[in-house]
Amino acid sequence: MKKYFLFFSTLICMTLMAQEQPILLFPDGAPGETVKLIQEDVWNGNKVAGCQVLRIGNVSDPTITFYPAPENNNSRATIIVNPGGGYHILAYNLEGTEICRWFNSQGINCVLVKYRVPRREGREKHEAPLQDLQRAIAYTRSHAESWNIDPNKIGVMGFSAGAHLAAMGSTAYENRTYPVVDEFDKVSLRPDFCMLIYPAYLNGKDFTISPELNVNANTPPTFLVQAEDDNGLLNSSIFYYYALKEAKVPAAMHLYPSGGHGYGLRNTGDLVNEWPFRAMSWLRDIGMVE
Repeated sequence: MKKYFLFFSTLICMTLMAQEQPILLFPDGAPGETVKLIQEDVWNGNKVAGCQVLRIGNVSDPTITFYPAPENNNSRATIIVNPGGGYHILAYNLEGTEICRWFNSQGINCVLVKYRVPRREGREKHEAPLQDLQRAIAYTRSHAESWNIDPNKIGVMGFSAGAHLAAMGSTAYENRTYPVVDEFDKVSLRPDFCMLIYPAYLNGKDFTISPELNVNANTPPTFLVQAEDDNGLLNSSIFYYYALKEAKVPAAMHLYPSGGHGYGLRNTGDLVNEWPFRAMSWLRDIGMVE
């Protein structure tokens, strides 16, 4: 498996970002935006597993990009991917394009969300990004037929802050947080599953979760990945898993002894690098993939 990940990491370094055409989520402007930001694309010199990280900042026009699975290997299941970056930037290749390409190779369609960053002054850190994610879910489900995906097999995945956003999308789906844009907003906003990879911001105090997260029996089945040496974020996964357990939500948590934070699916030499294969097994277990 290590050899495979080394090969895949090398391929990532040599491959340009996807050529698929981004789709503007809010053609008339995102809600609450008054200033047009100039997007910043910065290649961070701090490499992960030998490859640089593309950090995207100053996003005011959120988009999605559809990454279809191969026609001869399409499960019709779809993952809506949310990169992390502390709600300040987006680790766009490490936790975005590379993730989509790998799951495509497994027959899973992906939708990559470029949500608004950095945090907006006077608004909760996740408020604008949640509007973007909810609109991404609605747009994706509304295009199920034309995109050849199953509208009942659409889930959300996130990394770090993006995992907090995915958890918000999985617990706040009953209330649309943005004004209706078009007919695409008439569908359900509930994800069919949720995948949280080294999540941040989920824990509250004394084994509670953050107050903005409303876990209940209708929360989608959830998959968590966490390393024990993740610099204080261990409780983010443990507390959330406990809340899922108490609500009797089907959940799987994979806890690894080492791996740290921010590895995506690159080969860092830790056992945690196997998580994508555990994710595929879980998707089969919950009936999203045959």
